[in-house]
Amino acid sequence: MHPGRARYASTIAQLLGTGCAALALVCAAPAWAQDGAATGAGTTEQPEGEDPSDLPAPSEAVMEQREDEVLVSDETDIPPPPPEFNEAGERQIAFAADILSYDSEAEVTTAEGNVVLRSGDRSLRADSVSWSERTGVIVASGNVRFVDEDGNQLYTERVELTDQFEAGAMEDLLLALRQGGRLAANRGVRESDGTILLEQAAYSACAVTTPAGCDKDPSWRITADRVTYDPAEAKVKFQGAYLELFGARIVPLPGLSVRTDDGGVSGFLVPDIRVSESNGLEVSGSYYLRMADNKDLTLSAYLFSKTTPMVSGQWRHLTDKGAYQITGYATHSRRISDFTGLTNNSEADPRGYLFANGRFQFTPEWSLTGSVRLASDKTFLRRYDISRDDRLRSMVDLERIDRTSYLSIAGWATQTLRLNQDQNQVPVALPVVDWRRRLDDPLAGGQVELQLNSLAIIRKLGQETERAFAKAEWSRRTITGLGQMVTLTGLLRGDIYHSDGNEFNETAAYRGNPGWETRGVALGAIDVEWPLVGEIFGGEQVLTPRAQLVVTPDIKNLAIPNEDARAIDLEDSNLFALNRFPGYDRIEDGARVTYGFDYKLRRPGWEFFTTLGQSYRLDNDRDILPDGTGLSEKVSDFVGRTEIRYRDFLKLAHRYRLDKDNFAVRRNEFDATIGSSRTYAEIGYLRLNRNITSVEDLQDREELRAAVRVAFADYWSVFGSGVFNLTDREEDPTLSSDGFQPIRTRLGVAYQDDCLEMGATWRRDYLSAGDARRGDTFQLYFSLKNLGFR
Repeated sequence: MHPGRARYASTIAQLLGTGCAALALVCAAPAWAQDGAATGAGTTEQPEGEDPSDLPAPSEAVMEQREDEVLVSDETDIPPPPPEFNEAGERQIAFAADILSYDSEAEVTTAEGNVVLRSGDRSLRADSVSWSERTGVIVASGNVRFVDEDGNQLYTERVELTDQFEAGAMEDLLLALRQGGRLAANRGVRESDGTILLEQAAYSACAVTTPAGCDKDPSWRITADRVTYDPAEAKVKFQGAYLELFGARIVPLPGLSVRTDDGGVSGFLVPDIRVSESNGLEVSGSYYLRMADNKDLTLSAYLFSKTTPMVSGQWRHLTDKGAYQITGYATHSRRISDFTGLTNNSEADPRGYLFANGRFQFTPEWSLTGSVRLASDKTFLRRYDISRDDRLRSMVDLERIDRTSYLSIAGWATQTLRLNQDQNQVPVALPVVDWRRRLDDPLAGGQVELQLNSLAIIRKLGQETERAFAKAEWSRRTITGLGQMVTLTGLLRGDIYHSDGNEFNETAAYRGNPGWETRGVALGAIDVEWPLVGEIFGGEQVLTPRAQLVVTPDIKNLAIPNEDARAIDLEDSNLFALNRFPGYDRIEDGARVTYGFDYKLRRPGWEFFTTLGQSYRLDNDRDILPDGTGLSEKVSDFVGRTEIRYRDFLKLAHRYRLDKDNFAVRRNEFDATIGSSRTYAEIGYLRLNRNITSVEDLQDREELRAAVRVAFADYWSVFGSGVFNLTDREEDPTLSSDGFQPIRTRLGVAYQDDCLEMGATWRRDYLSAGDARRGDTFQLYFSLKNLGFR
């Protein structure tokens, strides 16, 4: 049997389920219908020494979707085709063959041996092609491959074409769609408009070979009495369809249609099944409604054995200026708003959640970004397993960006979901205005940047603050003859503040003085880096010593309210920052020298990086820096970071802070990932041992996170993860933990190949929050590519 015929015949047999043992497909041979053809991405590789002309395979040109090259690579000897139509509007066809004969009595022209026909973006390859002048019918036979103008590839043993190069009746055919998926059928016909009608057909988006080239039965397929493929709509419609999973007929699919261009088709999605402590058995189903190519609607219903049903909807819309989506959930159920979990504290009320976001680009400079997140109560999202966020942020931001300037007019609002926090004390920031401009002309060889900023903080119950400032910053970077990189910086800033309700702020260091306050800031800095490059251990190393001097006159920081600069902590990321506070409301004043080094080593496959540094204050201690932050005394703690990478297999990162007096570890943060994309382990550990009790934002914490996934049997995997609170009462007296408190654990098993994903997971939550009860949650999920795939 011809090897090309064996390959496509094998695929037809697998899709139609007729068996292919007698075809004796060699595993080492590359399958033309491998992943590249199935997904419409990539190319099909060929082993050395194999003649491409023997393969009815999609060529690299076809797979790369190039309109100017449709035929396989060995057809370079064929001249480019003439224009698709001549001046009279007749289609022109170029051809090449080993043998050409003409029967004058029958008026039939026959081409044999490596026959290639080409017209525009259409091409045909076959062993033999005959053309009848009387009927205008072209008959191609023997290892036929027909490629249409859309890149879809039709394989069959015999096909009739018109003199307009349109395919007609076919038998034992295979259609490899350019965007992915295959259709096999016993009989078929291609109509003049390009529509293909098939009988006794099967469809699948799965590969039918393994990466090694061996035969592989598709994970799922759809069998049907009749199938219609409409290339204009990129849609396949089925009549009398059934879904088969691993060869077993599962369920009928009346009225099924799928798209071949990754677009959606209206219809029901695969349902989800879940069992949880709070809601009991949950069954959810969704209906997807495709309104147009740029908008759709998904409606979902949720049934629970322990509570009332819930509905949800999601609207998505792509406009000519941008895109937005709106998602909403609604139900009517009892809720519990405190930690007790007692049913006598519950009420039956309408409950729900709204999430909307979008971005619009009005001009190349102007854009608008916004999002809204609102929940009816503090436990709705957690109970229905929608989200585990403890706060919901809503925002709007109008921006203008050009080459030298930036303008942002924004607003922020937060809804707290913490049961012990009063919503009236949560701030709203509106408006937040930030304008920056970089001057084109240098000043004294340096770059000048101007900034204007204003902020208003509003609370229903608590301190309210308004702020505005203007800043000018000059910086110049030069490289000396010895290779040192020197950066000079000068900064001037003027602030004006107004606040009231200061007495409501429980932290005295954050209050500031009520009423109006002004502040002036001046800063000068010099930063010197000296990269030293050399070779070592077969690689390249770079040692960069660094020193910085920053001078700032005394600033009346404590007279100013602190809204955005609270979580101060010495880290490797802010060691050389001009202001090590995270916001604008606090400025680190005085004079200080910071010193340290970076070291990087690169070898083939390996990369090692480490940094270490410390700072020394030239004047008295700063009252605005709490004890335990590593910055409160003249000499700071040591901070550093170390990273190790080995290809894509290993990544280690360690961040730390060491006490300057006894080298006690005040911050210890470790993250590691090892393994491949299918089998891997991840671990994360964080301990903050700062002994800060006066500031809520800086309390000690200790946490462990771990996750592992092990792949087996080609497509199966088991996985698990956990989050554990290791903080004890000594570190945080407000906690009841004994030093090991699981927060959440998860175990599961999954199957995933190129077109099917399914699995089962078990999760246990160890904390109750109102009506979101601690306990076990079990979930089953199942999804198919092109059929309700999430």
